[in-house]
Amino acid sequence: MPEGRSGQGFGGESLLFLTDEQLRQGIEAVFFAYRGFTADPDRILAEMAYGRAHHRAIHFINRAPGTTVNNLLTILGVTKQSLNRVLRTLIEDGLVESRVGTADKRERHLYLTEKGVALETALSDAQRARMRSAYKEAGPEAVQGFKKVLEAMMDADMRRVYAKLRETGS
Repeated sequence: MPEGRSGQGFGGESLLFLTDEQLRQGIEAVFFAYRGFTADPDRILAEMAYGRAHHRAIHFINRAPGTTVNNLLTILGVTKQSLNRVLRTLIEDGLVESRVGTADKRERHLYLTEKGVALETALSDAQRARMRSAYKEAGPEAVQGFKKVLEAMMDADMRRVYAKLRETGS
């Protein structure tokens, strides 16, 4: 194999070819990074008897106030039953408000309440601090590479949803 093409080590100079061991290390790095990324929000959520599904719903409702339940179903990729269970709890606890659509009375538009915004801020602040620190340590080239890797790992339909969120905020 030509020099520089083996991608020696996890952070090798050239990653055109990766061994199964290097890929396994990458998979494990994703697992452990995700564990760290969710640790702080998980502690906050546990105090309220909420889980990650609640966090994801709160995040995307905050990201696109007035989003519909159907749009949230598409973004989260969960069943209507599981999303309804999460939303019911968030609505009952005063974190989310559901409003009937003006154009289509069958649609429900979702908004965070003041209490919901406060929780979303606490959850996101913890994750932003972790990401800011990691990005600063890794440097701008690594950040751009990381973003490219994450986008390449997304299924095509999720990449489109992600691109739409980045462009329009909805």
